[in-house]
Amino acid sequence: MSATTIKPIETSTPGYWDEARKHLVKKDRVMKRLIPQFGDACLQSRGDPFSTLARSIVGQQISVKAAQTVWDRFSQLPRRITPASVLRLKVDDMRAAGLSARKVEYLVDLSLHFDSGAVHVQSWETMDDEAIIAELIAIRGIGRWTAEMFLIFHLLRPNVLPLDDVGLINGISRNYFSGEAVSRSDAREVAAAWAPYRTVATWYIWRSLDPEPVEY
Repeated sequence: MSATTIKPIETSTPGYWDEARKHLVKKDRVMKRLIPQFGDACLQSRGDPFSTLARSIVGQQISVKAAQTVWDRFSQLPRRITPASVLRLKVDDMRAAGLSARKVEYLVDLSLHFDSGAVHVQSWETMDDEAIIAELIAIRGIGRWTAEMFLIFHLLRPNVLPLDDVGLINGISRNYFSGEAVSRSDAREVAAAWAPYRTVATWYIWRSLDPEPVEY
């Protein structure tokens, strides 16, 4: 199978954002209150798919600051962060950059999936969310939550509901249930009114907890 050609996706803003805001303000009392608080701020995509996923692996289970430090060291090892260049790196050099043995294995597996064409990057635009998630979670070190963050922050998919995300569950608890504990089914029920823009509503729920936008 031929290697996957990777084209960077330009930094962009979703074309559906204004329509989504209008829809959510009309359909949901909490969104009607939250959305005006954040002006024109919105979701943005940056980077290319491979480096975005590599960053997500590097950042697992460590603080944002530590993740940035390790990423800065790791990203200086090759001339460019590509699957082929990562596969040429020495394990000892990757470990010296601050990566655990397991994260080295994950980054190698990610690189192999991209380099061999096992992930269909050029087809993602026409594939549905679950099909893309299935491809991504076949890569070691990538679970459903990471795949959903990729759909939201990189592919800018409009209707993702990441029920494994602690921030989303906490935000629904605070905004809809006066801080009471919330189950996945409670969250799903609240989010029914958000469709087909559950990504956008999730983004505003996150903002209600932390006004500083998250980027991946």
